[in-house]
Amino acid sequence: MARTTDSDLAPQELRVLVAVADSGGFSAAAGTLALTQSAVSHSVRGSERRIGAVLFERGRTGARPTPAGEKAVAYARRVLRLLDVLTAEARGAARPDAAQGPLRIAAFRSAALHLLPAVLERLRVRHPGIEPRVRIVREVGRGTAGEVADGKADIAIATLGGSVPLPPGLVANSLLEEPYALVHATGHAAPRSLPLVDWAENCGSYTRGWWAAQDWIPKATVEAEDDGAVLSLVSGGHGMAIMPALSLAGAPDSVGITDLGPERPTRQVGYVTTSELAGSAAVRALVRELRATVPRGVSLLGGGA
Repeated sequence: MARTTDSDLAPQELRVLVAVADSGGFSAAAGTLALTQSAVSHSVRGSERRIGAVLFERGRTGARPTPAGEKAVAYARRVLRLLDVLTAEARGAARPDAAQGPLRIAAFRSAALHLLPAVLERLRVRHPGIEPRVRIVREVGRGTAGEVADGKADIAIATLGGSVPLPPGLVANSLLEEPYALVHATGHAAPRSLPLVDWAENCGSYTRGWWAAQDWIPKATVEAEDDGAVLSLVSGGHGMAIMPALSLAGAPDSVGITDLGPERPTRQVGYVTTSELAGSAAVRALVRELRATVPRGVSLLGGGA
């Protein structure tokens, strides 16, 4: 039988690392864990000694993870989550279809608005033992996939194929390919002449080549916080935008949508999870409901663009 070694970290030590990172200091972590500050400090020093790296920068204002600490904390979250899943999976072994327990989902705004509600409803009906917990995350930088890599989510609805590579240990599968369309105030005679309204999450690497080749697209003169604000500005006649189909679901009649033709850009939307959680009952249940729901969404979205 395998035995623990001096380099192994116990679950409580992992919890301490996560608490310090989440709370920003040893004192705050001690309060969260109902420990003394000296116990937290002792635990962190022990973890650093076993790992062989400094995990936190200490200062008067608290503690923050070093690059090594960020890695350690991300894996600590994932290991602790697997311990929770171990219990849920073992309890449900006698009833394989009875998935239960919390399921942490990260999604970007338009997916949360237009994909998740129907998916969560199906999940609630078919798997009442699953407790979805949703985080809405901006799809910039590491985006929703980064939430999974950092152990903050079990599965993410993410845009795939961008310039940021998938973090190691994650698996991804496509759900739909959504087209981009030209969006403008309904009835405008020359929408391409309008100023451009944009937002930070738009135009990933999968569309940049297309954008660069379009000499009619000006530099954005209005930067909005999200796609909902873009639609509001466009609806009021303040500019045009180039937006993906999910962002246009349910657009008001005051917004006109013009097809960009056969060479229009598209983006892939899919799900990302860890290789360890991909086989868990809760994640598999959500993936089944995503796949069962997306075809209807695609047909509805495709009609507008």
